[in-house]
Amino acid sequence: MNNSNTAVSNKYWIKIVVLFTLGWLVIYATRQVLAPLIPTIMEEFNLSNSQAGNIMSIFFIGYTLSQVPSGIIGDKVGRKTMVIIGTIGFGIFAALTGMMTTYILFIVAWFLVGLFQGMYYGPQYALSSEAIPPERITLGSALINSGMAFGTSIGMYISTITVFDMGLDWKWPFIIISIPVILLGIVMLFLVKERAPHIEAMKQQEKESGAEVVVEEKLKIIDLFKKRNLILAFITIFCSIYGFFVILTWLPTYLLNERGVQGSDVAFVTSLVPWAAIPGSLILSWISDKLGRRKPVLLVMLPVAFISMISIVFFDSMTVLYVALILYGLFGKISTNPVLIAVVADAAPRVGLSTSFGVYNFIGMSASILAPGLTGWITDVSGSFNMAFYVAAGFTLVGIIASSLLDESDNIDRMKKHKKLELHTEEAN
Repeated sequence: MNNSNTAVSNKYWIKIVVLFTLGWLVIYATRQVLAPLIPTIMEEFNLSNSQAGNIMSIFFIGYTLSQVPSGIIGDKVGRKTMVIIGTIGFGIFAALTGMMTTYILFIVAWFLVGLFQGMYYGPQYALSSEAIPPERITLGSALINSGMAFGTSIGMYISTITVFDMGLDWKWPFIIISIPVILLGIVMLFLVKERAPHIEAMKQQEKESGAEVVVEEKLKIIDLFKKRNLILAFITIFCSIYGFFVILTWLPTYLLNERGVQGSDVAFVTSLVPWAAIPGSLILSWISDKLGRRKPVLLVMLPVAFISMISIVFFDSMTVLYVALILYGLFGKISTNPVLIAVVADAAPRVGLSTSFGVYNFIGMSASILAPGLTGWITDVSGSFNMAFYVAAGFTLVGIIASSLLDESDNIDRMKKHKKLELHTEEAN
């Protein structure tokens, strides 16, 4: 019986990885349909750089506000329920965003897209962290994260091809992307389970054997801030996300205004970051799982991201720009995120896992509120994007310091115990 349960569990976690990868693909594709359109929307609504930056800041206010509540509700009501409501909800409001005719209505609809997208993160990573085997948690999370890279590129291509190359109205990309989003939410309704099959099987075996059920204490959010590694992970993800969203939001405009890149070429150049992130994320996550540690990997990734961030604006050469963007993709936020997710999974209490990931992403995504608006303001004041990119590099430097303070003395012991438990279970059966 155990063997069949294990087989079902293996099939399930692979299915979950595929579905949640598609989830992040459509989330980032929806976000990125906006970035290439910022100059067009600025002209449409007569906006300054600061006002344009506030479009994304308002989006991420909604996204960040729903992180912790959705995590808490997910733990109490159902993680699956929150994932599905979030997915279908942001698909509907993405379509409505493309129908708005004034700046105020546009940002209200875009805020609601962010609000519903925020319901996805904590419950999704709670579901996947439970389903994926511990020895593959970083790699599994990296595979899910690869959806961000594909989505970033696909979203920009949808906008640049339909608007700049085909000459369609700027509203169409929002409507086009909403269709696969809603369809994916419906598919998840039928395929995602609230509990991974192997966990359900374990609980059933405990009931049948008459084993005493251990009642776990409820999680208090303040308890998360008593754990050193969680605090350091929160700081590192905040700093990493700040730099990433400077690039994600403003790089297309920087390329158009200061590097003379035009049309769909903007999508190609900007896509160097997410495409490079796919092999970087998978390889570095595999190394992290093999080591059973996260700190050594982070202390390679973050310094390279720091140098890349500065190089984007410090050198005038387009060749250096391409190399810097590829290196940032390989070692930047998208690749860093699965390693930090593993840090949280290692340190967070098992009860309230959805809440733990919700708090982690709430703190991290607070940077996404700050980055677009602050970058626009710095650019208006300084007259160029250079200073804004240097500020982003400064945040990355803080992340390097935080990750260097991680204490991973328990990780190797935990991995050894897990392997021994697996061997014992196999022998017993």
